[in-house]
Amino acid sequence: MPANRAIAFDALPGPITAYLTAHRDHDIAAQLDLFAADATVDDDGHTHTGHSAIAAWMNRSAGAYTYTITPLAAEQSGEGDYTVTQQLAGDFPGGIVDLRFRITLRGGLIQHLVIEP
Repeated sequence: MPANRAIAFDALPGPITAYLTAHRDHDIAAQLDLFAADATVDDDGHTHTGHSAIAAWMNRSAGAYTYTITPLAAEQSGEGDYTVTQQLAGDFPGGIVDLRFRITLRGGLIQHLVIEP
């Protein structure tokens, strides 16, 4: 696997930028439009596959806590593979966490998303 290479946020592909904006704005419909029909999301020890499961995960996640997002870093590790590190600060336990959003694109859509500390 190639080494991660730091990139500027404005160098991220359009679907990733659009997803991050929709995520920040809690716009579930806009987020879901950016996922392939058979996409998977791994978050908090659970895997969500397909639009229905991903939409349910987004709805649960969006209402759980109030938080702000600060982008920290972006990297590319291969063709279609990116990692964006963001800091979330809010009313969840601990109050602040840095999360890595590992995103794999296929055909201009998000095929796989892993969210982890």
